[in-house]
Amino acid sequence: MDNTLNTFLLLSEKSWHNDMFHALAVSLPGEWIRINRKEEFTEELLSRLQPDIIFIPHWSYIIPPAIFEKFECIVFHMTDLPFGRGGSPLQNLIVLGYKETVISALRVEEGLDTGDIYLKKKLSLHGTASDIFERSALVIKEMIEKIIKDKLLPVPQNGELVTFKRRGKQDGDISALVDMEKVYDYIRMLDCEGYPNAFIETPYFRFEFSHAVFSDTDKSLTANVRVIKK
Repeated sequence: MDNTLNTFLLLSEKSWHNDMFHALAVSLPGEWIRINRKEEFTEELLSRLQPDIIFIPHWSYIIPPAIFEKFECIVFHMTDLPFGRGGSPLQNLIVLGYKETVISALRVEEGLDTGDIYLKKKLSLHGTASDIFERSALVIKEMIEKIIKDKLLPVPQNGELVTFKRRGKQDGDISALVDMEKVYDYIRMLDCEGYPNAFIETPYFRFEFSHAVFSDTDKSLTANVRVIKK
């Protein structure tokens, strides 16, 4: 592959991929294009741009067959596929007690997270969701560079299938938790731009928590709280 003749598209609406995009444009030859809005990601635009590969580090919408059947689309999923297919991988992993995961780079196809795998790379689940996503951007950058430079070809997924269910806003309710470390996990795993914070509700107020710090000494935590009158 002669990268100087290639066009690469990065599809992500998340701000933590801004630096990654600019770094890729510098480190790898070719034309790099960023799309971060749903209304811009159209078959018509792609037909004009003719990207060789569309890299998708984070996208909240379904990629239509009219696009992934015509263009090579590679998405990055935060589990060791086929373990963890489905929604809210970061939160589901933390709830299950995982301290580390891998990011899987896979080809987009009709089934959810069912495509062939290009490569996998380890990722720590330490810190807030924001910390983890920032860290994942560095890992994904390395993966994209390797896919392009080494001209990687995908292989079928192998292993036991485990499917995750997408978590909703009400799953951030910490009022029934009895373990302090679980309370910490719930607060940190939702502490990120675009995610509803962990919360407790009374008949009159909603208490939303962020920036949790856990103390191993006395098994306590401190956190910021935002109080909203219902």
